[in-house]
Amino acid sequence: MLDNPPDAAPFVSVNAIKTELVRRGKGNPLVFLHPELGIGAGAPVLDRLAARFDVVAPSLPGYGRTELPRSYSSVDDLAYFTLDLIEMLDLRNLVLVGVSIGGWVAAEIATKTTERVAKLVLVNPSGIKTGGPTHRDMADMFALPQKELEAAAFHDPRHARFDPQAATEDEVYVRLRNRESTVLFGWSPYMYNPKLLGRLHRIKVPTLVLWGASDRIAPADYGRAYARAIPGARFETIEKAGRFPHIEQPQEFADRIAAFAA
Repeated sequence: MLDNPPDAAPFVSVNAIKTELVRRGKGNPLVFLHPELGIGAGAPVLDRLAARFDVVAPSLPGYGRTELPRSYSSVDDLAYFTLDLIEMLDLRNLVLVGVSIGGWVAAEIATKTTERVAKLVLVNPSGIKTGGPTHRDMADMFALPQKELEAAAFHDPRHARFDPQAATEDEVYVRLRNRESTVLFGWSPYMYNPKLLGRLHRIKVPTLVLWGASDRIAPADYGRAYARAIPGARFETIEKAGRFPHIEQPQEFADRIAAFAA
């Protein structure tokens, strides 16, 4: 891995963890927690959000170029890491946004404390189990062949295309590292915390559960179950988007969050 590839974000230290962090824009703070794909400094959604907010977008430990402490093994660790980051930057009255596994992290944070959080947006979040032992809420992302995974995750699979032969060594490294970290944090049990569903009632801030209507990894009913478990939460869908609406519909994504935050 290159220490400072051309497209890399600056590093900050969060509780002694070397952390890649994008920060841009003006206004009320918005913390963006990326999905299992990670987030690059040049992601169009960050500019769309930065037109309205002071955007803080870290690469979580094990993702991008952020260090992974040996002690980290659960999404709970990522939640406490994010709380450390928020306190270090002294962010207050913030909008907390998380996508997929980032939504899971955001939900875990909000069940612990919302002292600094004004509003919560969970976008196609994972993290809960809605049925019995044999019920599968989500397709197995680790078992699906790549083309099937792309078709299930995206409304338009062209957004998922990645040519390793045309990519830099660093880009390939980051992509594989993101996948490896998702396995570490989400493998067993598969993409959920058995206790989280029973804790969602603790979330006391206005919450929007936003769902890409074409997500075939987890159906919209899973998102509706998430929203029902959070007092007063709203559920909305974004058309022509799958599991990662911030990639397929970045402007609509930013507009929905801005409208909710207002």
